Amino acid sequence: MSHLMVNEYLRRKYGRKIYKLSINAGFSCPNRDGTCGTGGCIFCSGAGSGDFACEAFVPIGEQIRLAKEKAAEKGAEGYIAYFQAFTNTYAPVETLKERYSEAMEDPEIVGISVATRPDCLPPETVSLLSEMNRIKPVWVELGLQTIHEKTAGYIRRGYPLSVYDKAVNDLESAGLYVITHVILGLPFETREQMLETVKYVGNSGVQGIKLQLLHVIKGTDLEKEYLAGKFETMSFEEYVALVRDCVAALPEDVVIHRLTGDGAKKTLVSPLWSADKKRVLNVLKKELSGLLTI
Repeated sequence: MSHLMVNEYLRRKYGRKIYKLSINAGFSCPNRDGTCGTGGCIFCSGAGSGDFACEAFVPIGEQIRLAKEKAAEKGAEGYIAYFQAFTNTYAPVETLKERYSEAMEDPEIVGISVATRPDCLPPETVSLLSEMNRIKPVWVELGLQTIHEKTAGYIRRGYPLSVYDKAVNDLESAGLYVITHVILGLPFETREQMLETVKYVGNSGVQGIKLQLLHVIKGTDLEKEYLAGKFETMSFEEYVALVRDCVAALPEDVVIHRLTGDGAKKTLVSPLWSADKKRVLNVLKKELSGLLTI
């Protein structure tokens, strides 16, 4: 059994190398503006997980141009505009359509990827995403992180698992490609619980999954918990072994969009080994040989 990594999936789909460009469209989040919370998820940085995107005041077309310049050395022959920072369906549909359309106007953009929360997908927004999907492919990335309600409460996720299930069903029914984000190493979760989350996601009908290592970032509430000694982050060896078991537990048709993650080095508190992204990925790819088509 061998799973496709996203780069190979895209190469087969488009016949060339496709690269994701991080975009900040200037949206907020219901977990920050008081709708369901004010502090955001416990691990979320001030950039709303868009630490590598431009400032929101930069027009989207200009963000794409600047990001393409940075990606030039990667040898990309096409791009996906990744609406990454905060919650990218959390606005009136007219605003969303304007932002998405601006990204799609660039002829080198082959599609868009929209990171959002499962509780921010009302029918009119799903309908818009489906409409845009007929122009260029649209991926929807859902921040689930865990299926365990106790952990979800601790990280202040702000919605129950049933909301995720409904979002996946609605998006699938609308013909959209769905990717689910899972965080490995969340405080107080056992290895078995993490595997349960991955297996659940794999059987939920989504097309892709992102496995994200828990990072402790400066300025977050998670940092306060960590510095108070309430939990420990994963060791490199633990993480590699866990990722191998996670990939082995997934259905073969689920595309792997991420094996780890790298927070900005200047704000990373723990685990420090994750800052050496090249080494981490090289070891993961070696250990996952036979399970992945990269």
